[in-house]
Amino acid sequence: MRILFYSADTSNQDAWLHALRSALPAAEIAPWEAGDTRSADYAIVWKPPAAMLAAHPELKAVFNLGAGVDAILQLGVVPDDLPLIRIDDGGMAEQMAEFATQATLRYYRRLDQYEQQARQGQWLPLEPFEKEDFGVGILGMGLLGQRIAASLQHFGFTVHGWSRASKDVPGMNSFAGAEQLPAFLQRSRVLICMLPLTPETTGILNRTTLSQLPRGAYLINLARGGHLVEADLLPLLEQGQLAGATLDVFAHEPLEPAHPFWSDTRITITPHISALTVRSIAAQQIAKKLQALQQGLPVAGLVDRRLGY
Repeated sequence: MRILFYSADTSNQDAWLHALRSALPAAEIAPWEAGDTRSADYAIVWKPPAAMLAAHPELKAVFNLGAGVDAILQLGVVPDDLPLIRIDDGGMAEQMAEFATQATLRYYRRLDQYEQQARQGQWLPLEPFEKEDFGVGILGMGLLGQRIAASLQHFGFTVHGWSRASKDVPGMNSFAGAEQLPAFLQRSRVLICMLPLTPETTGILNRTTLSQLPRGAYLINLARGGHLVEADLLPLLEQGQLAGATLDVFAHEPLEPAHPFWSDTRITITPHISALTVRSIAAQQIAKKLQALQQGLPVAGLVDRRLGY
């Protein structure tokens, strides 16, 4: 069995190859290079070039090293009948919950404002927020969204969840579909975006939707930069509709040095690190999925092309 490997992050190639070869010792796992047309059975990729997948129509399946597959689908070269399989978790759920929880607590405890005061040499205690006025809304209630919800509930927050289709998550107020989106937004003092990036969700964080949040709300985007209409964010901050934003993802990464987000102290920027795939866990998961696929068994994480995830 021959497996092609490609990651846009070349700095981690050797580490990934070691993890995958340890999990799949009987397979030949080769890094793909331009011009490599030798037959292969499977491909394991992260943000591959179109040329790689187009040159290998013989592949039996493509495994994506992450939960989001938008970078592959946008290429338009993967046949509809070729199984595209994503990582279910890969150790990311716990990390994502940690990141989202600390960001929410930072706003709830007004630490963002205390940080700004400290820079100005101010000693000024602020009135604490009340939890009943600090509902948290999670856009996207997949595995990662549900893990975040559980973490926030542990701290006593009222959590609302919105998804494309109705989901029953214990202890949480669930909303679904376009008709229930306004009601969901109106209850979300903190809005956490965990949606997959699809044509329907691209630009969902825009002036219209964000204006439906309670005045002085906070935005936390941990999903994809394409969800946010970046040009709409600064005016909403200036108008006081939003009090702050924590952004881990951007339309173009790395974020350009001259981008205006860098100079706005109300925006917290991190370099797409809210959750990083744990290689050993992901490699073992891929090995189990590949074994199931070969045995004709159901495989978790099979992407539905109609939905884009």
